[in-house]
Amino acid sequence: MNFSFFIARKYFLSGKKKNFINVISIISMIVVAIGTMCLIIALSVFNGLEGLLRGMYGNFDPDIVVTPTTGKSFQLDSLDIKKIRSVDGVVGVSEVIEDNVLVEYKEAQRLVRMKGVNRDFDEYSGIRNVMVAGDFPLVRDSIGYALVGRGVQYDLSMSLKNDFYTLQMYYPKDIGPGVVNPTRMYNLLNIIPGGIFAIEKSYDDNYIFVPVEFARDLLAYGNRLTGYDIYLHPDSNPTAIKNDLQSVLGNRFQVRLGEELHTDLFKVLKIEKLFVFIILVAIIGIASINIFFSLTMLVIEKKKDISVLFAQGASTNLIRNIFLYEGCIVAFTGAGVGLFLGIGISLIQQHFGLIGMGMDSAVLNSYPVEIIISDVIFSVIAIIIITILASIKPAIKASKSFSIQTLQ
Repeated sequence: MNFSFFIARKYFLSGKKKNFINVISIISMIVVAIGTMCLIIALSVFNGLEGLLRGMYGNFDPDIVVTPTTGKSFQLDSLDIKKIRSVDGVVGVSEVIEDNVLVEYKEAQRLVRMKGVNRDFDEYSGIRNVMVAGDFPLVRDSIGYALVGRGVQYDLSMSLKNDFYTLQMYYPKDIGPGVVNPTRMYNLLNIIPGGIFAIEKSYDDNYIFVPVEFARDLLAYGNRLTGYDIYLHPDSNPTAIKNDLQSVLGNRFQVRLGEELHTDLFKVLKIEKLFVFIILVAIIGIASINIFFSLTMLVIEKKKDISVLFAQGASTNLIRNIFLYEGCIVAFTGAGVGLFLGIGISLIQQHFGLIGMGMDSAVLNSYPVEIIISDVIFSVIAIIIITILASIKPAIKASKSFSIQTLQ
């Protein structure tokens, strides 16, 4: 065993230290433990929220989205769909026609975002996992149906049990001057509501899914599309496939990962997580001031012991290391307890969900948590750095002062 560590451990476990020093050391360990515990729990909650959002959006967003670089739509024959399907890892490609339309049900009206998709969407998307009413398929027995967000359903007071009312969808035409008849200014088609989905408020309050053939007729798009939704094999590398698709399609088309559609949201979460990390590390740093004071007083208390060590030929490095190890023992004991409590509480919340969200309309009944090893590692590294910074000054001061006294 390292001799400096052996002496430091004796000082830490010694019952002869002055009571005031013991109190400060215990306070230091408790505050470091609480700070470390809060740090692990807070980071785990942010990880859980990020995972929850990715899971929710994954039920709506495809793995990869292809859209034109310029303009809102493109000719169907301007992109060879076989090139997309030939890329390794691609299992499904859905044609997409998406735009804002006016929808009317009975006497209620509102603007919605209509998204027309084909049967690959039925097969590969995760929206079937978030259906709360009705049936999932968009086409049944050659009849098209609409999947409506729960927020849109509430606004229109829509009932799936009433087959006498359909959704009426309006889209303006490209009209020229001199048009007098109002009915010639828009396209109108009816569709039966077939199901209700609930993903997240921004989607539930705005989106309606329809068959792509219905969207093409309503918007009079002919052989045009607004994009492709691409679905990948679960074991594939989305980033690599994105790069392959971009090289195949060229600069005329923009290829984005599904999660890149929410870059700003995930960036805000990461920034908030970073600030929480900095704040809690700063709190642990403040707690480490107690370590500084306890080491300083310990140096004064052990003045005779260290003088004896110098007289017996101990080097300044050995004396310095004694107090560095002493500070590390105090901090690591607190950090170890904090890590144990933080990871333990996070695991209990993850498996049993003891702490609820407190809202009846919440997506989950309890706070989501997820422990990431890298967060634990960074937290430990931060505590090590803070501990060394708090311990190094009194340790150096002790070694220098006693070496000067010995020489005199």
